[in-house]
Order: sequence, then structure tokens, then C-alpha cells
Amino acid sequence: MPVWLNPMAALDNLQQFLEMGGNVLLLIMVATFFMWAYIIERMAYYQFAHGNVVKRAINKWAARQDHKSWYAHAIREQLISEVRQKTEQNIRLIKTLVAIAPLLGLLGTVTGMIEVFDVMAATGSSNVRAMSAGVSKATIPTMAGMVAALSGLIFTNRLERRGLRATQAVADAMELG
Repeated sequence: MPVWLNPMAALDNLQQFLEMGGNVLLLIMVATFFMWAYIIERMAYYQFAHGNVVKRAINKWAARQDHKSWYAHAIREQLISEVRQKTEQNIRLIKTLVAIAPLLGLLGTVTGMIEVFDVMAATGSSNVRAMSAGVSKATIPTMAGMVAALSGLIFTNRLERRGLRATQAVADAMELG
């Protein structure tokens, strides 16, 4: 069996990576997990539930006799707002997790550099081998935080644009009399 198909080898590699990056890398992993869980939830919403939300709003509007009065316009805005609210659900949370990822990476950089300075203080010199663990704990979380943030940023922008288009399509479908 190839190494990349062996779950135990993958788990060992993940554990080694987490040890090289320090405790902050575990926080980045958890934040990234939740970020992607919410991104997948939004994709599933568009795939399975959004059509029903749109149909229900359009059918409520179509069932109304009055499309011209101020009250009818208020009802139309309420229906559009309900669709917008459903499309924007959890987007702010995803954006927050995207923003937190590089900050956690920076925290990992700081903690790794503190470890380097601790080694320098303990040994009384700049022994490169002794400092290498702290340097890896400084650089790996930074990289992981940036990768997590970039991947989340791409999908957050796509989800936002999709939500705006979907809301505008509902608004366009609800004709004013």
C-alpha cells in the first residue's frame, strides 16, 4: 500500500507536523476546520435548500393580489430581506475565521521566537542546532495561517458574490405591478 493511502502514516505525519509547529498550529488547525465546515455548509445550502427558499418567497409574492401599494412594497422588501438573510447566514463567521488565521500564525511566530530566545539565554550562545526547533515553531504556524486564510478568502468571496446574485435574482423575479 502506498504511504499516502495509509491512514496510520498520515496520522503520524500530521502529528509530526503539529509538533514541529507548536501548540499554536493546533489552534490554526481547529480554526481552519470550523472555517471549512461553515464553507461546506454554505455550499450545501445553495445546492439543496436555496431553491426552496427562493420558490417560497416568489410564491408568496405571486399569491398577493396587490402589488402596487406601499404595503405591498414593504412585503416585497421583507421577502427579499428574508432570502438575503438566508444567503448571508454564517458568512460573517467565515470571514472572522479567515481574519483570525493569519493572526494565529503571527502568534505562532512570536511563541517560536520566544523559544529561540529562551534557548539562546539557556545556552549562552547562538547554537544553531539548539535554535532550529524554535525557528520551525516560528515559521510553520505563519505559513499555515496564511494558507488557511487564502483558501478561505477565495471561497468567502465566491459565496458572497453568489449570495448577492441570488438575492438580486429574487428581487428581479418579484415584479412590481
